[in-house]
Amino acid sequence: MRSKTANWYECSIRYEKMMEDGKQKKVTEKYVVDAVSWGNAETMITEEMSAYISGEMTIPDISRPSYGEIFFSEKDGDDKWYKVKLAFITINEKTQKEVKTRVYYLVQGHSVENARKNVIEVMETSMIDYEIKGIVETKIMDVFEYKSKPTHS
Repeated sequence: MRSKTANWYECSIRYEKMMEDGKQKKVTEKYVVDAVSWGNAETMITEEMSAYISGEMTIPDISRPSYGEIFFSEKDGDDKWYKVKLAFITINEKTQKEVKTRVYYLVQGHSVENARKNVIEVMETSMIDYEIKGIVETKIMDVFEYKSKPTHS
């Protein structure tokens, strides 16, 4: 597992997809891109998807997600994305009471239980106490990380 913190944007794209029965159907799919702005996110998703889509593609929505960090799996079969809610547990110095701070992550896995194991694997290197409060499968198809363009001198 590896994790990456970035400026993530969720992009919905709409296009005509060839279905298994050979018929064309308008579909909307969600992808995540690492970008510096909404405009950059639109450019990135258009470039990434143009290799896979022939014909017209529209981008009906781009939004900032509640997570800032993604846990990537290198294992074959970990082809789904899960939104995981953790509660970080700290002690308030003045009141000596427990304080729980909610944090969200996007985690790659093949099942809810596998996503839970992947979170534990990443978090076991952390010194902070936490509880897993929820794991939900998302409709995200893929995540595209930022690639710097080669510079020509």
